[in-house]
Amino acid sequence: MPGLPSAASARTRLLDLLRREGIQDESVLRVMGEVPREWFVPAGLVAQAYDNSALPIEAGQTISQPYMVALMTAELRLSGPETVLEIGTGSGYQAAILSRLCQRVVSIERIPELSRRAGEVLHRLGCQNVELMVGDGTLGVPERGPYDGILVTAGAPVFPHTLFQQLREGGRLVIPVGTGYQVLQTIRKRHGQPQIDNVCECRFVPLIGAEGYPEGRDQTGSSLAERPPGPPGVTGTELPRDPPPDTE
Repeated sequence: MPGLPSAASARTRLLDLLRREGIQDESVLRVMGEVPREWFVPAGLVAQAYDNSALPIEAGQTISQPYMVALMTAELRLSGPETVLEIGTGSGYQAAILSRLCQRVVSIERIPELSRRAGEVLHRLGCQNVELMVGDGTLGVPERGPYDGILVTAGAPVFPHTLFQQLREGGRLVIPVGTGYQVLQTIRKRHGQPQIDNVCECRFVPLIGAEGYPEGRDQTGSSLAERPPGPPGVTGTELPRDPPPDTE
């Protein structure tokens, strides 16, 4: 499109921004420089693909802010041989990032159309180590576990006991917890018990399911997968004034 910067230069600027924001995992940054985010956003938003902001996709859902994608991925501390469970496939962008950093990704999505479209893009990208499933992500996928890492791309109201049980000893569960503005938590399994680290405040779509929020609950205040403006001394990303409508 005339007047728009190339995707490569836009990615480079985004990576520079992520470094300034504190992302230091070079493996994560390298992969985010390789995966074309513009393939995962609606056609009308391609020009914004490398903005550091969440963007609306189908079914009232969002593709997460690049900063949050990088941060959550880095929190998993992946080295290559791991199996990772992703809760909430959405656009498929997070699964694409994970697929280049671990051996196997299982990703579950409750909305069939989102899973189908994500599968098409992931296939086009050559992500052969991603298994997509449709179902209630709050229950996990125990038959494919245990997992070295679990990444949840929606906000849970309380501690996710069922997901924690599917972690391998020493594994990490990265999840937003709370209502309204949530707290991103990294939960490590040590001697069978949870060790919880609070990472930052964030704002995600609600985690819908048997062990999350009920279907149809009004969670408009949790409409974007982003980090809200932080307190003094913490660099935050300003949220759009008009979040995507009809968020579940």
